[in-house]
Amino acid sequence: MIALSVQTRRAGGFTLIELLVAIVVMSMLALLSWRSIDGMTRTQTLTQQHADDLLRLQATLGQWNADLDAVFDTGEISALDFDGRVLRLTRRDASETGLVSPGMRVVAWARISGGAGPAHWSRWQSGLIQQRDQLARAWQRASEWGRESQGSGAVSSDESSVALIPITQWQLFYHRGETWANPQSAVGNQGGIDSEELQLPNGVRVVLSMSPGHSLTGELVRDWVRTTLEAGR
Repeated sequence: MIALSVQTRRAGGFTLIELLVAIVVMSMLALLSWRSIDGMTRTQTLTQQHADDLLRLQATLGQWNADLDAVFDTGEISALDFDGRVLRLTRRDASETGLVSPGMRVVAWARISGGAGPAHWSRWQSGLIQQRDQLARAWQRASEWGRESQGSGAVSSDESSVALIPITQWQLFYHRGETWANPQSAVGNQGGIDSEELQLPNGVRVVLSMSPGHSLTGELVRDWVRTTLEAGR
């Protein structure tokens, strides 16, 4: 009776080989599960990064359009000036309404190197301007900011400088007459165009070459049309 009891307990247990096989199987299942979870996590991370980069790009282009829509000709300096590297413009303050006009600002766009990191399409904005001498200083300051190769120049408390999206290069074209041309070219500037049109072209085209290695790559073309442009011109 005792021998039968011992034999029954042995028959209901697991051998060492069975335990080892079970451990190996469970290890393989755990490894496959970890790889699946890791792949899902990586995909989710890349998707989120792509969505964040897309939102940043949309916000950047929205600010670009807002600056051009708000361009204001002071009669003192060019309302829109591009020297091949820096775009400077004078614009109405964002808080201006039909009844309140606190002043104006100078804005600059340029490709600013980030040192060891990628270069970024960056935006600089002056403080609020209400006097002629402030306008002259801000206009000069915008040029200096855009020519700082590392973008390391100090920014005063009333100025702001923001690195927006990584790019390798950018190009600008003006639409005057019936053609797109380099802003520094005389092409399209003939034909009796008045001084206001020389200041504000019919349209502005920006071509951005996105930096490789990011979620958004390739070449992006964005056209802006002057809001006061008359039909058929």
